Amino acid sequence: MDNVATERMAEESHRQDSANLLIFIMLLTLTILTIWLFKHRRFRFLHETGLAMIYGLLVGVILRFGVHVPQNMSNVIPSCAVNASPATLLVNVSGRFFEYTLKGEVSRGKGHQVQDDEMLRKVTFDPEVFFNILLPPIIFHAGYSLKRRHFFRNIGSILAYAFMGTVISCFVIGLTMYGFVSFMKAVGQLGGDFFFTDCLFFGAIVSATDPVTVLAIFNELKVDVDLYALLFGESVLNDAVAIVLSSSIVAYQPEGDNSHSFEAMAMLKSFGVFLGVFSGSFALGVATGVMTALISFEFTKLRDFPLLETALFFLMSWSTFLLAEACGFTGVVAVLFCGITQAHYTYNNLSPESQDRTKQLFELLNFLAENFIFSYMGLTLFSFQSHVFNPLFIIGAFVAVFLGRAANIYPLSFLLNLGRKNKIGSNFQHVMMFAGLRGAMTFALSIRDTATYARQMMFSTTLLIVFFTVWICGGGTTPMLSFMSIPVGVDSDQDSSAVMADGLQRRNTKHESAWPFRIWYNFDHNYLKPLLTHSGPPLTATLPACCGPLARCLTSPQAYENEGQLRDDDMDLILNDGSFDAGFMYADVTVSTDATRSRTVSSSRSVRGGGDPAGHEGGLERELVAGEREPATRGTRLVLPTDERAEEPPGAVILPLPPPPSATLRAALTPDVEREPRLQF
Repeated sequence: MDNVATERMAEESHRQDSANLLIFIMLLTLTILTIWLFKHRRFRFLHETGLAMIYGLLVGVILRFGVHVPQNMSNVIPSCAVNASPATLLVNVSGRFFEYTLKGEVSRGKGHQVQDDEMLRKVTFDPEVFFNILLPPIIFHAGYSLKRRHFFRNIGSILAYAFMGTVISCFVIGLTMYGFVSFMKAVGQLGGDFFFTDCLFFGAIVSATDPVTVLAIFNELKVDVDLYALLFGESVLNDAVAIVLSSSIVAYQPEGDNSHSFEAMAMLKSFGVFLGVFSGSFALGVATGVMTALISFEFTKLRDFPLLETALFFLMSWSTFLLAEACGFTGVVAVLFCGITQAHYTYNNLSPESQDRTKQLFELLNFLAENFIFSYMGLTLFSFQSHVFNPLFIIGAFVAVFLGRAANIYPLSFLLNLGRKNKIGSNFQHVMMFAGLRGAMTFALSIRDTATYARQMMFSTTLLIVFFTVWICGGGTTPMLSFMSIPVGVDSDQDSSAVMADGLQRRNTKHESAWPFRIWYNFDHNYLKPLLTHSGPPLTATLPACCGPLARCLTSPQAYENEGQLRDDDMDLILNDGSFDAGFMYADVTVSTDATRSRTVSSSRSVRGGGDPAGHEGGLERELVAGEREPATRGTRLVLPTDERAEEPPGAVILPLPPPPSATLRAALTPDVEREPRLQF
């Protein structure tokens, strides 16, 4: 009879779990159908994430107040003579030992509420599910789909907002909340312990921005690419900074009885933890990405099996997160930089089928995981049983978040504009201030630990902050853009400083690209790309002549096959605005058009191995300061017609050129680094 009862209980539990998962599947299905309706009607005042939260709230209300499980207290023991709550309990029943695992406090009310609380507990997931299952595809997709051209063009400002801005925001919010908490303690409105370290921890988790709603609207309206890059880059990196910063605050442990007092050595130790964890996670993510590139590069036969290639890429990427967590680092930082490295190196080694599959796979996983988390947020507002809502704390949190965001954006923008040629305008700053939404990362960090009174109050307040920013700030993005006169309809693949046929003067890239990144790009293009991928010049053309045997050993046959092709898709990562060194390419093609509409084509090969470095750098400088009527695009130089017939170089090929429409000529003269040139020589 005991076995029959056990099997019956297991079957009933299985049915209940299936019904709970079905609830979330139906939520996602309903969200997708409504998203289609909104896109069909061009309704931009509510994003899909806000819609998912609304549906989650409705389901939470139904489960909390509309569904009641029949009471069955026959197999429930209401009391037990245990003064503590151990994690594991061994019960001796007639000489047979049974193990019971602590699930937490399920009810603070009377015994007849246990059954209803059990159902709410079943729809509450383990916080580790978010960190190990849902967060990795979201963070990896952010790095893998990064538009590196605009990201690296604004890399200095992005790093300032992400690192300095997040730290400033954390301390401003922490100090403001400590003032509110002290006031609450003075007036008797605080029901438990709340220390300064708790205030800093709250500041760290709510400093993680997630403007997914705003960025989706920006992408749809084609807002200025620099504004998009600043917001997207900040949100990608400051998630990583916020999680490492929160871990460092938790690691703050002063010596002595009072673990919440200030101590300089403990603070320095926390700072060391921050640097160690971040740098270790960064190195691990990059190393895993490079390892994947080497595997796909060395074992070229894997390209013949796109399914296996995609599966290996997926598993290596996901294992980066788990490996970092297992080593004591932060998986969010590791998987982010793994995604950036995979996009820069491994993607070039994949077969065309695997390239499409990996993009679509992680885009799908990102969409489902993100909407699942936002649906769960709405559900948790009613299913979580330990909420602590304190009006004074909630008001203080909103004030602190506003002040922290303002202290992040405006002072740093002022300092950055002192060194930027392309200034961050006041309208851009107001939009960035308005777009500081909180989302999946803030929620995941707050729900990870809800054991104490302080953490429970943080979690409840964080939910309200996420709801307000997604609904109000996200919904008001379109009116905000109109009010701030932000230009829309800008093609993200077209540089704002491209040279057109009417002779507009281009900006000088020499002064807009920081020299460390120009040096890095030169090194990456000449050595790392050929070593890790099949693109770029062969190592036999870039390494000195004395390294010839090593270069031939490290250069794949496919690299020689691609030697005459212009394949470097990252030519404008650092050297932007349509200007770059023709010496970067291992083949140079000149196309000149004279007044008779004839096209002259000549080709020259640049010497790499054993060449004069000074001459190479001189070529870089000459290309960067080239004349305004000689734009270069992907190694092809276009020379505009002059009054006199162009002098024909020896061995040139004369091709008749029909008179093109002005629009076609204008498009042909616009640098477009995202596509291959139409003419191959």
